[in-house]
Amino acid sequence: MKKTCDILLKNAIVLTMDEELRQYEPGAVAVTGSEIAAVGPEAEMLSAYDARETVDCGGKVLMPGLINAHTHVPMTLMRGLADDLRLDVWLLGYMMPVEREFVSPDFVRLGTLLACAELIRTGVTCFADMFYFEEAVAKAAVEAGMRAVCGQTIVKFPAPDANSFEESLAAARDFIQRWKDHPLIVPAVSPHAPYTCTEEILHATAALAAEYDVPLHTHLAETALEVENMRAENGMPVIPYVRKHHLFDAKVLAAHCVHVDEGEIKTMQHNHVGVAHNPSSNLKLASGFAPVTKMLEAGLNVGIGTDGPASNNDLDMFEEIRLAAFIAKATSGDPTAIPASTALTMATRLGAQAMHQGHLIGSLEPGKRADLILVDTSPLHNQPRFRRDPNGIYAQLVYASKSTDVSDVMVNGKWLMRDHSLLTLDEQELLKQAEEYSRRIDTFLIKREQSLLSKLVAIGEGATQEESFEVQAKVRVQDTSPILSAIESSQIEILHTRHYHEFDTYFIFPDSTDGYLRYREDEFVGEDDPKGKVRYRLTLIGPAREHEFPSDVLLSRSRYLAPATHSLRFYREYFKPSSEVYIEKDRRRWRVLFQGTEFYINLDHVLNPDLGYFLEVKSRTWSRKDADHKAQIAIELIQFLGWSPERTVGRDYLELVEQV
Repeated sequence: MKKTCDILLKNAIVLTMDEELRQYEPGAVAVTGSEIAAVGPEAEMLSAYDARETVDCGGKVLMPGLINAHTHVPMTLMRGLADDLRLDVWLLGYMMPVEREFVSPDFVRLGTLLACAELIRTGVTCFADMFYFEEAVAKAAVEAGMRAVCGQTIVKFPAPDANSFEESLAAARDFIQRWKDHPLIVPAVSPHAPYTCTEEILHATAALAAEYDVPLHTHLAETALEVENMRAENGMPVIPYVRKHHLFDAKVLAAHCVHVDEGEIKTMQHNHVGVAHNPSSNLKLASGFAPVTKMLEAGLNVGIGTDGPASNNDLDMFEEIRLAAFIAKATSGDPTAIPASTALTMATRLGAQAMHQGHLIGSLEPGKRADLILVDTSPLHNQPRFRRDPNGIYAQLVYASKSTDVSDVMVNGKWLMRDHSLLTLDEQELLKQAEEYSRRIDTFLIKREQSLLSKLVAIGEGATQEESFEVQAKVRVQDTSPILSAIESSQIEILHTRHYHEFDTYFIFPDSTDGYLRYREDEFVGEDDPKGKVRYRLTLIGPAREHEFPSDVLLSRSRYLAPATHSLRFYREYFKPSSEVYIEKDRRRWRVLFQGTEFYINLDHVLNPDLGYFLEVKSRTWSRKDADHKAQIAIELIQFLGWSPERTVGRDYLELVEQV
């Protein structure tokens, strides 16, 4: 007696992508509800099943839907926004500022729907996402009919959807509780990366994922700089560091893993870590080549991802599969590395296993979800076909097929695309809404580029945005001993003292009204400072002078101060100065009270260029009356320190150097 199924797909080249890579030609697949009921030769299936609907596949390839193992789908709305930049400049200088300004549930929903349209058209039935407002991603994916692992992002600084990581963690817990066991969505937690998370975040997110038995999706060892910084700061590479902090207590999906050695690969394999290989993104951002062949040989589950469409710049998994195979061959010098069948397996069964979803999806097997696609191999670019080698069909799909060859897509037993027509989404309306966002983002960035301060604030450096002013006077000196003796007198109360070796790089810009930016490295000399031996700071200094008092005492606009948390190279590439000036000096500094007024006394030896010794007296001020008063006391202080006001230099060091 025949069994009954809802849909019977026949007359297909069936690629199961199971452990044995079974093929059936002609083959058929029976679908009942959301599951695959049976897979086999067409004749056997027709004799075994009566179907409510029979679909003639016309000799197309019938295979599991592709699985995008790592992406950030809402970033479709930032596609092409900032290209040809280093990862840190791209991420911290452009992506995150735009995210802070624009990312909202509406932004995330639209970006996700736009991505789903692209993913469906290119044969993807499931994706692993990591972003903000991840519930909006989940809702949009369900609206489109797609399957997804949705990771709520957690970082150590304020994010678009949370003011603190504790708030993000609470939101992730709530999201997991409400979406766990959903038929299409697997909720997850996503500590962004070790360099954007604290040890506490790594512990807390791993514990949360383990508590609810959900995946933990993160970025690991993406760039050489990340690994170098981890070694310098913690004395170990990235993988041992996150293992030490119990990240692998969870079911981890690790994106990139470009810079890992064989020992780290073994550590990941022992801890059942899934890896998402992102060929296009790693190439475009020059992150390097992940040792995928070694990972596969070690038994790691390695899937393939597109990464976000802002760093790829598309969601085309056919392109990624092809690149995964090509890169492995080119980097190893072995044309047999990652054959076509393996590359396609990475995009299906191995990808599902990397996402810890292999029990549900990734292959056409009875009991698994009915997530499948039809691919037409008859177009000109894929002909002729040779049948001598059974692996030839995999080569056709990997090396010759295009994403546009996908004609039909089914997820969870429901059609999302038939004969190239989307059934769940209105593409034209989505494109119209996306165009409006692009206009607003363009306006934001154009305005930002007009001001150094706005560029500084945009990267979240913690710049003090309240303008301050200071009275300052500078004297060139030959003999420092009178100054040192005077400072020790009873008429000066020393509040604090420091000794620095300072390295200043000044960024000069064409528009002098914008001021200039100083990158300073302070190396503490002869003491143990609680904050460490070296301090890095940015100072945005406005127009050089607001006012000049008698004896070349200046009232200067300062000073938007911020800790310099990135490299000099980062700031150089981000701010794009027209020129640079370098100054090195030895500075002894005293914070003192003189005549009841607080001053800073700096005794500077300018070493590079060799300008000699200078005495500098400074005091913060807040009004013109206060500035007049402090300017007079500054002159008296200079006299007390043994130098004549007539010797004051009405220029700062940058101006003095430019005159040399």
